[in-house]
Order: sequence, then structure tokens, then C-alpha cells
Amino acid sequence: MPNLSIKDVPEAWAEALRQRAARNHRSLQGELMAIIETAATEKPELAANSTRAGMPSGANRPGAGTVVGLDARGRPIVRRGWKTIEQIAAEHRALFPEPIAGGPLGVDIIREERDSR
Repeated sequence: MPNLSIKDVPEAWAEALRQRAARNHRSLQGELMAIIETAATEKPELAANSTRAGMPSGANRPGAGTVVGLDARGRPIVRRGWKTIEQIAAEHRALFPEPIAGGPLGVDIIREERDSR
């Protein structure tokens, strides 16, 4: 596999990437690979459309949700999914019209586990 090297990265950018990697539970190398993979596999028409109005490139890629604006810090506000809470609640009421009864309570499961030691 080829190796890539980036020289003279500003310290602020390097620190921001380290923090991003930590937030995503990755090494710096893993985070950089994820960023490069996203950029390399992005479709050209999505890249052109997602950079409008200051939106970061890749924010509108399939499966990532829809960018609906920017927050106070300039980060994208992403809406994921397409159902409202009311729709989800109605579906669950249709699937489970009555509450589940007769099952063990969580406190009883924990107590039994603790007492078995």
C-alpha cells in the first residue's frame, strides 16, 4: 500500500484532529484514514452540492442525514431519519397495544444476580 505524508501541519489543526480521533474512539491514524476514505469515496455531485452555504464537504452523503443548518459554533445541524416522534409512537402502539406484563422486574434480576455470588 502507498504511504502518504503531510508536512507542516499547523499545531492547532493537529490538536483538533487528535481531539476528533479521541471523540470517535480512534487512533489519529484511524481518524485520518476515515477522513480520507470519506473524501475518496464521495460522489462528485454530492461534493459540489454539500459545500454550498458553508456546509462541510460530505455532510450530505447518503446515510449521514440531512444538513438543515449550522449551530452557534458553525458546526452542521444534521437531521437523521425521516419519521416524526408521533409516527414512531403510533407504530409502537400498533405493535404493542398492551404493556408487557408478567416478566421479571429489573430490580429482581439484579438482586438475584447479586445474591448468587
